[in-house]
Amino acid sequence: MVSELTSTVTLTGIAGHKLELPTGLFINNQFVPSKTHNTLETLNPATGEQLAVISAASLEDVDLAVQHAKAAFKSWRKSHGPVRQKLLLKLADLIERDADELATLDALDAGKIFGESRHMDVPNAIEHLRYFAGWADKIDGKSLRIPNGFAWTQREPIGVCATIVPWNAPLMITIWKLAPAITAGNVLIIKTAELTPLYGIKLAQLVLEAGFPAGVIQILTGLGTVTGKAMSQHMEISKLAFTGSGTVGRQIMIEAARSNLKKVTLELGGKSPSIIFDDADLENAVFWAVIGITAHNGQICVAGSRLYVQKGIYDKFVEKFREMSLKAVAGDPLLQDSTKGPVISKVQHEKILGHIQKGVEQGAKLLYGGKDVEGKGNFVENTAFVDVGEEMSMMQEEIFGPVAAITKFETEEEVIEKANSTSYGLSSAVFTNDVSRAQRVSQALEAGQVTVNAWAMLNPNTPFGGVKESGFGRDMGEDALDGWTVLKTVKIAILPGKL
Repeated sequence: MVSELTSTVTLTGIAGHKLELPTGLFINNQFVPSKTHNTLETLNPATGEQLAVISAASLEDVDLAVQHAKAAFKSWRKSHGPVRQKLLLKLADLIERDADELATLDALDAGKIFGESRHMDVPNAIEHLRYFAGWADKIDGKSLRIPNGFAWTQREPIGVCATIVPWNAPLMITIWKLAPAITAGNVLIIKTAELTPLYGIKLAQLVLEAGFPAGVIQILTGLGTVTGKAMSQHMEISKLAFTGSGTVGRQIMIEAARSNLKKVTLELGGKSPSIIFDDADLENAVFWAVIGITAHNGQICVAGSRLYVQKGIYDKFVEKFREMSLKAVAGDPLLQDSTKGPVISKVQHEKILGHIQKGVEQGAKLLYGGKDVEGKGNFVENTAFVDVGEEMSMMQEEIFGPVAAITKFETEEEVIEKANSTSYGLSSAVFTNDVSRAQRVSQALEAGQVTVNAWAMLNPNTPFGGVKESGFGRDMGEDALDGWTVLKTVKIAILPGKL
């Protein structure tokens, strides 16, 4: 039974450190309860125990946030670049100061290993804020020549924008949206994932401390079917950025079309291939391939879940991959000895085990793993299948778990065809010491990102996004600003002078 809502909740983190968080919605720089008194319970995936009961935003709350955002935009859109820059840099400094607390919330709420969040996700968020802060006074247009006059283009903010973020890397992905949106002069309403809302409350505290004007950044916790739906249908939200499942992404596009044709950008996951050629540095390839499918239990949109290994090194690779994968120590994500946390929820836990069972039934050879890890939490063993056929579901469907599908190939042409055989196209990795081959294969792969001799490599100045059913639009880099601005053309006619 869900307990009654209180004004604050106290959590215990690293070394017994206490974190006190408000439980309200962050609207117009205040923490307020939902107008309908709706609540949301969040659980610790490592134990199944309740962490907190917080407010859940209703349609009325979304509308209230939109009205405050509209009012704030009138002055915020006129703010000078250095003003926005200073605030974003201040927020980055505050996140850096409270990095331990934010990583603790990732561990408690998302089941992410504390060190992984502390040394990867949180620094990535800080880097993104500082990178985009540098763009705040550099968003310029072009001057153009036209007959009998002159013209120019200028990039302007869209206005009231919103983003719906996922549960797997909540702080990091939120900042991917927040940094360019605010840099461009928009106001932003953020909906946290219903499974990992607590980081958003902490972030709201830092937004307030940084000194952002009321209504510029607002953070709502709630259900996707209620809060998210209200945002996608709202007639006065002009842009919605979403990272999550393809099913929800399609529904958002439908709602955008039925409402006000709001601008939409989508990042919808992937089924990313890692291709290891005979001439690759084997130790390096194994290291990155294991990280690519076990980091945060494979609950990452760029997870390298399909491993294509050339025939000459296949057996050596499989043995080394198995050896390294089985070194994982499952346990409390806050403990230093733990290298593997739980998956996010009981539903996801059962879904992953279902995919594993389906692989066995379809005839894939189980190399190791495949079982539940005993205990109260949502733990699943690192798992790998070998000799997997392209037609099998684990080669086509996004599992979002620590499940690797390994198969061998002989020729470059063969592996390119196999790598491109899914409906997804988010990320991919190529391992080879042949520079020419790396260039050829990178060009041939149908993916928004290709890394060579490494996995993922998410940098604030390099665009990230997908093709095909992995979505459209870009996070990161200068190109991300296109998704948060509109292009206006101004033309001035030069009237003929009198003699």
